[in-house]
Amino acid sequence: MNVIPCDIEGPVIIEPKVFGDDRGFFFESWNMSAFGAAGLPTAFVQDNHSRSQKGVLRGMHFQNPAPQGKLVRVARGAVFDVAVDLRASSPTFGKWAGVTLSAENKRMFWVPEGFAHGFLTLEDDTDFLYKCTAPYAPQHECSLAWDDPAVGIEWPLDGVDVKLSAKDAVGLPLDKVPVFA
Repeated sequence: MNVIPCDIEGPVIIEPKVFGDDRGFFFESWNMSAFGAAGLPTAFVQDNHSRSQKGVLRGMHFQNPAPQGKLVRVARGAVFDVAVDLRASSPTFGKWAGVTLSAENKRMFWVPEGFAHGFLTLEDDTDFLYKCTAPYAPQHECSLAWDDPAVGIEWPLDGVDVKLSAKDAVGLPLDKVPVFA
């Protein structure tokens, strides 16, 4: 697998080794030994799967306390996936990294603890899969505003009618969210 660093320290793009022929393809989406050798997490406690229509924006979510690291990928469709650094002591605090993940490119994205995470679906019936390092704790869930100008995420919104959940529509600006040390 190929591990590609992002412009901010922490998140990485992972390109698995894909074996394909005229019958289809095979790749390891997670391998404890390979991930450990690359300095990536090897302990996950929960797997999640969501399906969304084009234009659904989920995020920017995080838990504080009880943060989750997330290994994310797309099994069908495509998303623009984003991580925002919420570590107050980080030189990249408030900065973001984004990557297009799709069934076609088979890329994965590691979003460490201390980051807000979200994605915009680019195709109908997109299946989004993610492994978490800590269980979901709704009492600690927070949402950073997806469109906070202080963060300035450059979402690919041309021709997209953004659809938000009620909780994502009231995400807080960066200067109001509970950040990490």
